[in-house]
Amino acid sequence: MVTTITNPAVATVNPREKALEDFRKKIMEHKEIEARLKQKVDPLVYNMSHEDPGDVSFSEVGGLSEQIRELREVVELPLTNPELFQRVGITPPKGCLLFGPPGTGKTLLARAVASQLDCNFLKVVSSAIVDKYIGESARMIREMFAYARDHQPCIIFMDEIDAIGGRRFSEGTSADREIQRTLMELLNQMDGFDTLGKVKIIMATNRPDTLDPALMRPGRLDRKIEIPLPNEQARLDILKIHAAPIAKRGDIDYEAIVKLSDGFNGADMRNVCTEAGMFAIRVERDYVQEDDFSKAVRKVAESKKLESKLDYKAQGTS
Repeated sequence: MVTTITNPAVATVNPREKALEDFRKKIMEHKEIEARLKQKVDPLVYNMSHEDPGDVSFSEVGGLSEQIRELREVVELPLTNPELFQRVGITPPKGCLLFGPPGTGKTLLARAVASQLDCNFLKVVSSAIVDKYIGESARMIREMFAYARDHQPCIIFMDEIDAIGGRRFSEGTSADREIQRTLMELLNQMDGFDTLGKVKIIMATNRPDTLDPALMRPGRLDRKIEIPLPNEQARLDILKIHAAPIAKRGDIDYEAIVKLSDGFNGADMRNVCTEAGMFAIRVERDYVQEDDFSKAVRKVAESKKLESKLDYKAQGTS
């Protein structure tokens, strides 16, 4: 007679119990998926998240090498190499403010840094957040930051921040008080996330003097980067970048063209290239010559003079 000795240390797996356990796990997975699906995302936040930064590289940004370095230190370095800050023992900045005249490349810089990183990008036009219903704007800010936390790494780019970030005052209409509540919610959200987390904020304005001091203090916007009007060398770099894809014939003296562009911003230099192409199309040519660039820069200069006159008249009547 053979005696079978069973080892009590080896547990016998009941197929029925195993099937039930697998079934419970599947139910939990389905419940988790269902809970995520039930989370409603505001349509405006959804549209922000589907803003494509485009295929923009830093090589397409001319004359701003120092500003690019400072921006990458604030946004890119903490996302790609957070251990550097931990080793040194410093806290990385939460965000930065880009300020300067219109058309100098603030939005282009934000798109470039987002394009270089494999991360989510929320582009927020601050004036679009302000809602006519009390409390809706603050709710939008909360949902925006909640979405960014759930989809890390994420860059929040808030353009025209002066629309909601202006100085607070005691007097004002109900609309002014709603904007102040929105600003307070923004400050609360900025204080509420981890500096070592993977959510970074870039704000842009051409009116930094109107912003509330609480928004500007270190710990919220740690670095302020000025994007000035380009100097002559920067305008030359910008012109060459935008002229590169254009079909051209003959030698083109870019330096002579830039001499006529005093006071131009980056957008104006791009407009010079567009107008040069339009002059070529007007005479049924499929290439651009130096004369087209010369006429284009003079035309853009005349347009800027007209803009200055209109601004002067508007200020005089206000």
